[in-house]
Amino acid sequence: MAKLYFRYGAMGASKTANAIMVAYNYKERGLHPLMLKPRIENRDGEMTIKSRIGLEWPCEFVEDWFPADEVTLRERLKGIDCIIIDEVQFVDPEVIKALQWVVVSLQIPVLCYGLREDFRGDPFAGAAELCARADKIEEIKTVCWCGQGATCNARIIDGKVVYEGPQIMLGANESYTALCRKHWLEGNLGHDS
Repeated sequence: MAKLYFRYGAMGASKTANAIMVAYNYKERGLHPLMLKPRIENRDGEMTIKSRIGLEWPCEFVEDWFPADEVTLRERLKGIDCIIIDEVQFVDPEVIKALQWVVVSLQIPVLCYGLREDFRGDPFAGAAELCARADKIEEIKTVCWCGQGATCNARIIDGKVVYEGPQIMLGANESYTALCRKHWLEGNLGHDS
């Protein structure tokens, strides 16, 4: 039975690398994964997903596939064995509802990768919808500078952790780091400060 998965983790937890490895495994077995990302995610080029360790995979935009009516989805998804979505936190909650329909009605597994919460500790809309609708929720773990599990995404401006600003500001290691809850609350970047 197909399932809707939400695999989340803090920045740097290798979510994108994991998504690419899943796509590779499907392809290696002669199956056809559909790799998607939201249009807003353009750091690595428009039609590419790239991990921090250099793995990359061609992709399409979520918005070009969803939302769509059930007849259109049924036709367009013929021959697709799995849907993989990277940076799912930026996906509209209505798309998450459509993905639930794909899993139940078309029996196509959907694996979503992304952040659960933003730099303020607030949930992203797409992630909140997935938390409510996913059949399976799995944390992809990473560590804080102190060696403890990192669950928080700290935004860094001028070498300091900030807690105010727009929810979406694309960036990588220069703008964000993963911290344990204690060091996130303290704004403590450890040896990086």
